[in-house]
Amino acid sequence: MRRGAAIEVREAVITVCLPYPRSTGMNQGGEKCRNSIMIEIKNLSVSVEGKRILNDVNLRIGRGETVALFGPNGSGKTSLLKTIMGNPQYRVESGAIIYRGEEITQRSIDERARLGIGMVFQHPPAVRGVRLKDILRICMEKDGACDEERIDAAAEKLNCADFLDRDINLALSGGEIKRSELLQLLAQNPGFIMFDEPDSGVDLVNINLVGRVMNELLEKGRRADQRTKGGLIITHAGYILDYVNADRAYVMLNGTVSCSGNPRDVLEDIRSKGYEECVRCRR
Repeated sequence: MRRGAAIEVREAVITVCLPYPRSTGMNQGGEKCRNSIMIEIKNLSVSVEGKRILNDVNLRIGRGETVALFGPNGSGKTSLLKTIMGNPQYRVESGAIIYRGEEITQRSIDERARLGIGMVFQHPPAVRGVRLKDILRICMEKDGACDEERIDAAAEKLNCADFLDRDINLALSGGEIKRSELLQLLAQNPGFIMFDEPDSGVDLVNINLVGRVMNELLEKGRRADQRTKGGLIITHAGYILDYVNADRAYVMLNGTVSCSGNPRDVLEDIRSKGYEECVRCRR
């Protein structure tokens, strides 16, 4: 496949769109980003096929910050991530999505990917006829440093070498799909990364590996003031927070963000009191 190709599965979506800028803490004009906010959601309301699913959502994530998002099934967590990613099924009725100081509410999914927004989906579709290695090669070409050795080294890091020549996500286990998705993100190196339940369907051995790679993607090895990336993690059980440190947590109920706080404290309140009581206590 040629350099600059874009492969899109728009329905629930795998997107590999190239090239887009590397995450360097600089804007497209080359100036240092003065705004410390990575992404901001303002009064966002969204519908799907005429049904309102998100209501007046407000959320802010700073550069270098990792935020956890809790909420019961059906509360709108995944819908929020897909809206941020630009899935065209999710219609923005009002509000705005601002990424690095630029409003992207009407930008297409491929434009957002080019700007540096990436996502690991909980249930990504399989892509027949496209090998995992082909996607990695396209992603790495933008650096001018794509070679088999580099691809093999990245795959080895995530124990993906055995399915490099297989179609993307086809006939893979849940844990293998998670590792495949993370491998693609390593190659893409986006600036803002969303993880939809990265601890779902992953055994205790693989969750440690998933956590290590998430930390690498989110630059957790750097001092907080030197990080240039941001992250948003959906988690139900909170297991991934034993491996990836979150700076702040939000709780979603009934399609809106209801409260926020320290991730450990919020998770403990949810476990001991349930979601609704947790929200009442924190208001």
